[in-house]
Amino acid sequence: MAERLLTAAQTGHLRHFDNLSRQLPNDWSLMQGKGTGQDDFGGYRFQLAYMAYALALTHVHRLPAAPGLFQPTMQRLIDKILLPEVWMYWRDSSRGGAVFNAHLADSLHEEWNPVVRDNIMYSAYVQSMALLHDHLFDSDRYADPGSLTMRHWSFFWGGEEKRFAYDRDSLNEHIYWQMVQNGYLGVACEPNCVFQICNQPAILGFRLHDLLTGGMRAEEVIAGYEQAWADFGRLDDAGHYNQVILQDSKTIEPNRAPSPWVDAWCGTLMNMWNRDFVRANYPRQVSDFLVPGPDGTLAVRPANRQEVMGQRVIADNCDFGWVTAWASEMGDERTLKGLLAHADRFMNPTWRDGGLYYPRNDTVVASDGHLVEMDPLSGNVLIGYARLNVSDGLWGLYNRPWGQEHFDEPALTAVDRDVDVSQAEVVDGVLHTRLRRSQEVPGDGTVIINGIAARGRWTLAVDGRPTASVDGTTVRCEPGPFADAVRVRGEQVMLRCADTPHRFTFWQER
Repeated sequence: MAERLLTAAQTGHLRHFDNLSRQLPNDWSLMQGKGTGQDDFGGYRFQLAYMAYALALTHVHRLPAAPGLFQPTMQRLIDKILLPEVWMYWRDSSRGGAVFNAHLADSLHEEWNPVVRDNIMYSAYVQSMALLHDHLFDSDRYADPGSLTMRHWSFFWGGEEKRFAYDRDSLNEHIYWQMVQNGYLGVACEPNCVFQICNQPAILGFRLHDLLTGGMRAEEVIAGYEQAWADFGRLDDAGHYNQVILQDSKTIEPNRAPSPWVDAWCGTLMNMWNRDFVRANYPRQVSDFLVPGPDGTLAVRPANRQEVMGQRVIADNCDFGWVTAWASEMGDERTLKGLLAHADRFMNPTWRDGGLYYPRNDTVVASDGHLVEMDPLSGNVLIGYARLNVSDGLWGLYNRPWGQEHFDEPALTAVDRDVDVSQAEVVDGVLHTRLRRSQEVPGDGTVIINGIAARGRWTLAVDGRPTASVDGTTVRCEPGPFADAVRVRGEQVMLRCADTPHRFTFWQER
């Protein structure tokens, strides 16, 4: 069997996601962009959601036998997206007054509940993250009433506690009926503004909910969505994705300039259910954005700095990160390698507590002419997402879900924080995993494996050499450096990892 091992950079991105998930509540170190508040496209909610998506893609396509590596991190990310610092921008945004809803400001009111109307750019991420968790880990954690509760109370202002309790089913139901009421055109982000991009995560959520419950709502919503948008067209006259439709006037705002993030974000997500259309338009679209550099590197042309209502827009520019993620979903290896090479050469790759990221840099172009601008969404998440993804990663997650038999296979169900996992898969009933203990974060270097003890006799080989046998609760180890590395506790096998990488293989004796 040809080994499929994660690289040091890929494991570094996973550890950076884990490190960010472990920061204390309201410690948003490394995650604050240059915009004010959290109402731009680099906000905390997007960073948290796409870390969760990247974890899901890595689990499904690269490390399917390591749920214990991903599940705790995903739970912490969901905990964080429910914090008021993430969603309180909606209290102000819900009142309108922006460029596309200024004329509605007198008819809108301040809304504290961040999911009850509009704001699909938050509600759909909570929905899809919770459903991803329960689908991937065969769990009902977020089916419990109130398991997705947003609450806020301050000693100094705001009156009584604001508390908005949902779960995966009630939130999914609420978003679905918003879709229906809007004629399947989509749910608005800000008042009056229905973005194509922001409705794609909700479609992923509907599909995941269908997988969990046996429903067919994703098919219904897609059919309605296709019909609704047929009157307006997904693409503008230049062949780029239309950005937004205004609800009251049914006016389309095209992708002016065009902006790379609009095509890249929409194409990345829409590929999960509309692959042929997305792939047919990708080569022409992406060619408008790429800038060749030295030694095969590729950059994304700098965005035009716009003025709106007489004010210069100060917001994160996520173009580089989204084009990189787009190339990964399209399987465009040449473009992906060129963009990653540019990031590694010009965008200051940084290791912190064993994790890899690209720190924020507000300078657009360096004195040598190379693009160096880096926003937190791209630097913390999207470049890592792209490096960890595979061709058609979201499409595979959407269209080729695991069956129940997957959850009956041996798996790493708990992984200490200081363990790097570069391989974890079951092939023909044999568990293959490659583990290394890191010295850069605390932990006991222990991995727990379920599905082996109490299932007959198994042999453990380390780097191809038979080292131990597990028969029920009995372990017999061969003399050597790994004589004490494996033990059984109940129905769990416990492995203690070394500081250098080793390949552990378990197979059942027939």
